[in-house]
Order: sequence, then structure tokens, then C-alpha cells
Amino acid sequence: MMTKPDITWSDFEKIDIRVGTIIAAQNFEKARNPAYILEIDFGDLGIRKSSAQITALYQPEDLVGKQILAVVNFPKKQIANIFSECLVLGIYGEDTKEVTLLTASLPVKNGLQVG
Repeated sequence: MMTKPDITWSDFEKIDIRVGTIIAAQNFEKARNPAYILEIDFGDLGIRKSSAQITALYQPEDLVGKQILAVVNFPKKQIANIFSECLVLGIYGEDTKEVTLLTASLPVKNGLQVG
């Protein structure tokens, strides 16, 4: 497996990765590929929506209350009838439809930054 090109510390500092708690999850019926609409509480940054293709390993009811990691400084992206306001991070399995969410191993305050 090849790695991507090297980046500088300055490149990494541009990515704003924060922890947030999923407060709502529902099937995204209008999405082209199976997905959920997530509402995520990022503390002082507020609540943001995201479309996440994580249906292979998770059910909506199992997601509520889970602390996840997400990139919060991408521009909003329209997906079907919603605007995704952050990118939830996960690990692709050998089958790229099986995404395992990146989570905090201990409870932390919503909105804290990864560094």
C-alpha cells in the first residue's frame, strides 16, 4: 500500500479536526448511496449536520451519544436536500463500504481540537 505525498506541518495546521457528540441520526433517504444524516454537537462551534456513509457497521440508534472526530473547516457541501457542514472521519475496511468511525477513547468536552 502506497502512502500519500508528504505534507508540511503548516499543511496539517490548516485542518481543523474536532471532537463532537452525535445527538441525532436518521436514514438519509434522498442520498444516492446509503447514508445517515447526523447532527453533531461541537460545543462552542454549535450543532452541525453531516451526511455519513456508515450504514454497513452502524444503526442510527447506536450512534446517538457517540463522540466522533470530524473536520469542521471544509466549505458546506450540498448532498441531495441537505448541506453537510463537516466531514466525519473514519477508517475504510477492506470493503470501502465498511467504515469504522474515529472516536475519542475517553469522554472529552465537545469542540476540543485534535493536534
